[in-house]
Formats: sequence, C-alpha cells, structure tokens
Amino acid sequence: MGHRIDVRKLELFNRISKEGARTVAENLSQLSGLEAEITLAKLNFLDVDAVRTHLGDQTEVGIHVELNDPPYGYVLFLLDPADSKDLVGHMVPGDAAAEDGFSDMERSAMQEVGNILTSGYIDGWANVLDTTIDMSTPSFTLGPAHGIVQEMGGWPDEDLVFVLDSEIVAGGADVDLQVYTFPHVQPLVDLVQGIDLDTDVQTDTVADRSLVD
Repeated sequence: MGHRIDVRKLELFNRISKEGARTVAENLSQLSGLEAEITLAKLNFLDVDAVRTHLGDQTEVGIHVELNDPPYGYVLFLLDPADSKDLVGHMVPGDAAAEDGFSDMERSAMQEVGNILTSGYIDGWANVLDTTIDMSTPSFTLGPAHGIVQEMGGWPDEDLVFVLDSEIVAGGADVDLQVYTFPHVQPLVDLVQGIDLDTDVQTDTVADRSLVD
C-alpha cells in the first residue's frame, strides 16, 4: 500500500486500541454484574484477502457499527454464540432464552452489549487521535462469519483491516472476542500522522503492563 505512517505512532496506536478493549471489559462488568477483565489483547494488521480467510465459515454473533466520522468505515465484533448467550443470560430472565438462536429479548440485550463494546473500543481510538468519532446504532447478526460482512455492507474497497483478538474473562467463563476494524485508509493515515508523540499516554489511559508489553 502506498501510505506511510511513523512506526512509533503505530505502536502508540496499538497500545490505545488495547486500552479500549479494557474499557469494554469494565463496562461489561457494570452492565452484567459480572467481574470482567481482558486477559489477552493482540492487534494485527491484515490485508482484506487475509481477513476473508481469518473470518472462516463458522456461525458467529456479529455486532457492527458504521463510523460516521474519520476514519470512517466499519467496526465488527464477533463472538461465539454460546459465549454470547452466557453474557445475556445475566441480563434477561431465564425463561426469555431461546433454545435455538436468540429470542427478541436476548437480541436486545446483545445490542446493548454491542453499545458497550463499540463505544468502549472506539473511545480508545478517539482518545489517541484527539478527535470524536460518531457511530451508527449497533446491528445484531447471527450467521456464518463471512456472511456477516455482507450484512455489514459488503467488503470495503480498501486493503487494510485491523484485527484485535481479545479474551474476556467474565464470571469464570472465557469469552473470545474478535474486533475487525475496516477503516478508510487515507483518512486514518491523516489522523495518525497528527498524533503528537510527546503526548503522555497516561493522561488518557491507566497503565496496565499486560496490555502494553
């Protein structure tokens, strides 16, 4: 790709993205009443063709939003259906659960989880970019992972995708969470180039060696 970014800025961006993941866990704790924490957060930069393979064909719960401000594009969260039902089981009455698929109440609960996931993660991006990023209402999708991208709006005409692999431990259960960010590359490059490397990251985040090492 023909865009250049200072590698030191990418490292700072990497750390703030992981901090956003921790914010997700903290907000989930407040919503579900479970003690949640991020035990793993690894950010990768992949091209679109590699992401097609990375997604696979397994059935997943997808929650996606569209970014209405730079860097624009989409953010997609993927969770295992069983993990998702464990989460919403703490938020809706037991008799509202659907044995096959998700009941309306479970879908509503997952959309609320989606609000927490997306806002926490995007806030991490916005903090380091020193901007605000408005987003659409989260949408819930259940189906093959590659098909969820079509529901999201199809494969973007870009060549860079950020993939954050995270593991959330909530109430003794491990919840595997993958975050795919499909940005518009040039607006993202413009924002990242504006990052002040002299800015103290501690002013926006709380240090956590498990996230920044």
